[in-house]
Amino acid sequence: MPRMTARSRHEEHRAATPLELFFDLCFVVAVAQAGARLVHSLAEGHLGHGLAGYLAVFFAIWWAWMNFTWFASAYDSDDVLYRLVTLVQIAGVLILAAGVPRAFDRSDFGVCIVGYVVMRLALTSQWLRAAHNATDAAECRMARLYAAGLVVCQLGWIGLLFVPDPVRPWAFVVLAVAELCVPVVAERGSQTTWHPHHIAERYGLFTLIVLGETVAAATVAVQQALDEHEALGELLPLAGGGLLIVFAAWWIYFAVPIAGHLSSNRRAFVWGYGHFVVLGSAAAIGAGMEVAVEQAVGKAHISTAAASASVTVPAALFLLTVWALHARHFKRTPVQQLTLPAAALAILACTFAGERAVLLAGVAAAATVALGVTLSRRTVEGHD
Repeated sequence: MPRMTARSRHEEHRAATPLELFFDLCFVVAVAQAGARLVHSLAEGHLGHGLAGYLAVFFAIWWAWMNFTWFASAYDSDDVLYRLVTLVQIAGVLILAAGVPRAFDRSDFGVCIVGYVVMRLALTSQWLRAAHNATDAAECRMARLYAAGLVVCQLGWIGLLFVPDPVRPWAFVVLAVAELCVPVVAERGSQTTWHPHHIAERYGLFTLIVLGETVAAATVAVQQALDEHEALGELLPLAGGGLLIVFAAWWIYFAVPIAGHLSSNRRAFVWGYGHFVVLGSAAAIGAGMEVAVEQAVGKAHISTAAASASVTVPAALFLLTVWALHARHFKRTPVQQLTLPAAALAILACTFAGERAVLLAGVAAAATVALGVTLSRRTVEGHD
């Protein structure tokens, strides 16, 4: 059996592998399931229930994806055993995806937890293999801490199934915090050799796939509404505004190369953890578009403002978080720094613009991109 040893952080031409891309695509199946159930809850006016279920399920998807990604960046050996264990993790996320409707409709997280445990135990075996092939005691201890932390957390998730319903949300928060603490504790003595450019590419690719899923979900919603109601006048502004928001989200996320900023674990952890909001809000934009379409044709039992908020709130949250994680590190003037926060406020204000709220939010997002490009050019010209 080939040895699984740490890869170099300075390895040249490091890029995502076909297995990693396949991994991402399968994970988006679960993201789509979570988004679909969120649409149903929001359209029925069950905001609290929908958000709680969405955040819980999305946390499991995002955290499992994130842990695999950082492990692969440091230890991807691409041998037969590594591939097989990764395929087991993919099977786990598909089990989790199958359990999403039960989790939302009946608050039955049993299937979701089974899928999550399958993913996490597969990753545990990878960490034990890394520990076995470690080149020094510090690296071995780190890998074993990861494995132990994963096992303890999985026992906690299994125990969650037997916790009384009133206590379950609080127990979930405790377990989620415990999961987040595992990398922090494990890497105190020794750090994994994750590759900054590889990590930046992996996050960028997953963001692209999630934005693509958002476009696909909104397109299907518009198509179904047209087939059933032929409400072209109501749907064209929604489709146009939603498309402008997604285009702007793509442009703003990839406006600056972030790999150079990921120079330490402290920066990387903040950046990586912050993507829970980036990815969650990106997926929620698509769900919001579906809700807005259903409201426009009279199928959703909520107000126009509530339907608009289901688009504008995640869009504003996306812009604000991308500014905090990416853009602010590269802005040179106060006006540049204020552009994205001001845009987020403007998009939120569009919530109360009635039937044209989503269209106006899209125009505001597009104007933000245009302003950002103009300011960047002026700054570059001023330094020439």
